[in-house]
Amino acid sequence: MKMAVVPDPTMVGKLERGLGMDKKKTSFRNYTSGPLLDRVFTTYKLMHTHQTVDFVRGKHAQFGTFSSKKMTVLEAVDLLDQLVDESDPDVDFPNSFHAFQTAEGIRRAHPNKDWFHLVGLLHDLGKVLALAGEPQWAVVGDTFPVGCRPQASVVFCDSTFQDNPDLKDPRYSSELGMYQPHCGLGNVLMSWGHDEYMYQVMKFNKFSLPPEAFYMIRFHSFYPWHTGGDYRQLCSQEDLNMLPWVQEFNKFDLYTKCPDLPDVDRLRPYYQGLIDKYCPGVLCW
Repeated sequence: MKMAVVPDPTMVGKLERGLGMDKKKTSFRNYTSGPLLDRVFTTYKLMHTHQTVDFVRGKHAQFGTFSSKKMTVLEAVDLLDQLVDESDPDVDFPNSFHAFQTAEGIRRAHPNKDWFHLVGLLHDLGKVLALAGEPQWAVVGDTFPVGCRPQASVVFCDSTFQDNPDLKDPRYSSELGMYQPHCGLGNVLMSWGHDEYMYQVMKFNKFSLPPEAFYMIRFHSFYPWHTGGDYRQLCSQEDLNMLPWVQEFNKFDLYTKCPDLPDVDRLRPYYQGLIDKYCPGVLCW
């Protein structure tokens, strides 16, 4: 499938002006203070303790049959009305609104890339796992590779991994761990969560989106890579080529968060049209 043009690096300024943002960028992702900090830290402590190689492989086996549920994309979006992300220090409202906020931010900045608008709507749908009984530490939050030592930009890196058994295993506790240099992120076992699950759902159901869309979904929570600059020793040239797209998506995922909630009923027909084009019908989850 033809690759899209690399995004304009100046778009962030256009985005900020178009959205009329009042909140300073430095006030997002504040992991040192704030009313939600205790909840956020607890989620990451559990995540960084229990996300191991064996745990992640078990989740791939558990959910890799895609026999948990059958529903449409918009039915999945509606389920997120019930979910507030316990790892997010910026918002305390249901995730369904964030999906439309992200999609609409992308739509304003990239009006001719309808597939990109749909990515905004889809990106967090893997969080339906939390509504199926999975603990939030196995669904939400920043992702990181298991099977190697966590790098410095992982959130709460110095205070949350002490009880992770993999870091006491010499196979998994070095910088490369069980990987070869520049093996490619597609060959890396990422911590289990909504990114990887939704990517696998898209593959299984044969979404007709471009490769950039699959990359954005799979790695949008991999902040230590796309924002922290870490884990370059695992990256292939393809990963580096895709990085600007993941970073472009991240601007909308992060900076469209605000308490002004969108008129979802007005927006649904437009996004139903995109769903019919790229991922129609009832899907296997």
